[in-house]
This record gives sequence, C-alpha cells and structure tokens, in this order.
Amino acid sequence: MANSDYYATLGVRRDASQDEIKKAYRRLARELHPDVNPDPTTQERFKEITQAYEVLSDPNKRQMYDLGADPFQGASAGAGGFGAGFPFSDIMDAFFGTGGGSRGPRSRARRGRNATIRVELDLKESAFGTTRELHVDTAVLCEVCSGAGTAPGTHPDTCDMCNGRGEIQQVTRSFLGQVMTSRPCPQCSGFGSIIRHPCQECAGDGRVRTRRTIKVRIPAGVEDGTHIQLAGEGEIGPGGGPPGDLFLEIVERPHEIFERRGDDLHCTVQIPMTAAALGTSLTIETLDGPEEVDVRPGTQSGQVITMYGRGVQRLSESGRGDLLIHVNVETPMRLEPAQEELLRELAKLRGEERPPGKFAPGQQGFFSRLRDAFNGR
Repeated sequence: MANSDYYATLGVRRDASQDEIKKAYRRLARELHPDVNPDPTTQERFKEITQAYEVLSDPNKRQMYDLGADPFQGASAGAGGFGAGFPFSDIMDAFFGTGGGSRGPRSRARRGRNATIRVELDLKESAFGTTRELHVDTAVLCEVCSGAGTAPGTHPDTCDMCNGRGEIQQVTRSFLGQVMTSRPCPQCSGFGSIIRHPCQECAGDGRVRTRRTIKVRIPAGVEDGTHIQLAGEGEIGPGGGPPGDLFLEIVERPHEIFERRGDDLHCTVQIPMTAAALGTSLTIETLDGPEEVDVRPGTQSGQVITMYGRGVQRLSESGRGDLLIHVNVETPMRLEPAQEELLRELAKLRGEERPPGKFAPGQQGFFSRLRDAFNGR
C-alpha cells in the first residue's frame, strides 16, 4: 500500500480530525471485519483500512505520510503483517463499545434530570407577561454530606476487586491472537470505590427531595404550548452532580370574549340593523381597557373592523398584533305595530316592498344546484 491514498481508503478529508478518522475506521471495521464477512477480498480490504488507520491515527506517522516519507520506517511488523500500532482496542470498540485500554473509574456525580411543570395563564398575562412564584418538588443537595453520600467523618473505601480502577480486564483469544478487554467492576459498579457508611440523610445518593420556591419572569407573547427553559433549575444529580434544566409548559386559559390566533385577537359584536344602516359608535372592551369604535353607515353582517396594535405582544419582537371585530347584524324577529308600520313605509320609499331577490355573484339557487348535480357538473 505504499502508493495508496490513506485518506481515500477511510473516506475522510485530508484535514479530518482524529475523532472523524476514528469514527470512519470503526464504521468500516464493523462492515469489513473477517468475523462478519469472510470473503478474501473483504479481508484484504479490512487490512487496508486498518493500515490506513494505523498511520492517520498516529500524529508522527501521519506527518511523515503527508510529507511523502515512509510512515513505517523503523517500525517492526506485527503478526499478520500489521505494524506495531495495530489498533486492537479500536476494533473492540467498533464491535463491543469497549477496548483494551484502561478508562479509569467513573464519577459518582452525574447530571440531574430535567423537569417540566405546567403554568396556567390568562390571556392578559400571556399578552403582556407576568412574574410567578412556582413551588417545585425536586431533588436538592444533601446538606449533611454535601453530595458525597458518606456519613460524616467517613470516606469511600477503595474497591479491593479492581483496586480502584473501576474496571476489570479479561484476556480472550481470537483469530488475531490474545485480546484484552475491559468491563465495569461488578463489585463497585465501575466507581472504583465502595461507600460502606452511607449518609443517613440521603442514603448515599448525595441529594434529598424537598419543595422549593422559585420566582420566574414569563415574557410577553407566550401562548398555549410554549416551553420556557430555565437552565440549571432542575433537580441536582446523583452524587451532588450538576442540576438539570426546568421547563415551563404554558397553558393559556380560554377567554370569555376574545379568541386568540397567533398574535391577533378576534371577537364578535351584535348590532341592530338600524345601527348598521345608520352607523354608530360602540364601546369595545380591549386588553388595554374600554375604547370607542366607529361603525360606518351601511355596515353589513360579517364585516370586520380592525383595531391595529390592540392584540398580543409579539414574542421576542417589537410591536403587537391586531384586534379584529367581526360584526353580526341582528334582524328583529318581532315588531310592534308602530315599528312594523315604519318599516313598511321605509320599504315603500326604497322600492323594496317586493325585492327581486337576486343571487349574489358566484351563488346558485337550490334548483340550479340540483340540476348541476344530475348533469354531473
């Protein structure tokens, strides 16, 4: 492989990082390993990617290779034609997630879990923001042991099975020879130490559960389903580990007047037909208080009056949405004799005693729709 392109063999760029090179090799090793695919051509390919990885994973050999020198100069060949740097541990990592190298004991301190609580708001609180005091049941640091999990005056003992390494090693035989693998120590669960005298307050967990109160500012413009992340406000992790995050899920209560659609608000007002014909002014209750709105003469049922900037504050932006007032014109169902006489006089003056009943553009009568249905139109 003296003239081979090791970068092309692994399928990485020439400026690839060590992590990218390792990931590429592990992926290919899982596909081409002789135990998985015994085809002779595949075995030869496996040797090629292993030799390429041996060079590119070693900074000195990689530098020599990039300069055009022989990266194996002075290196003794190992069994099967592989160099001294043959990556047994990375082959084991590719298949089992563990290699021959020691990783040391793992820490007892781990990050705490995230938590989610629901916060109910009314429309005005969602529109303009608010401040809430929340009571959260969560895990906090044990004050007796300060997260160590040990009783006062005691310390964890070194595990006598793994001698504090947190893992035990085992030698197995394969077609490549003897391979050493590691696994977590079953006695100390990989911690390298054993707590023989746990803290009585937290039972060795390093944390206790309690209720605490936090004050949070909810920004203007949130809506139903919005999630707010409070970093570091979740529960403390085991062993006094760092806290997780707290998420607030906003639940917006329905409003008796307004329907929210994004940043806009919608409402419906009923006005008599005389007010719609002659025009009038209405007092509308907005989120900012009562305001006067003019209804133009000749307003039809279904028309919309827009009050700009009277909607909800836009989240993380300037400005507000609009308030859209849908007008519904009421037709009286019962009239007093004097009222009926006045309406008949008005209809006579307007020539509407027998209205033609023309269809509006785009609309059809019942018999026209029935005819079209039979004709397949």
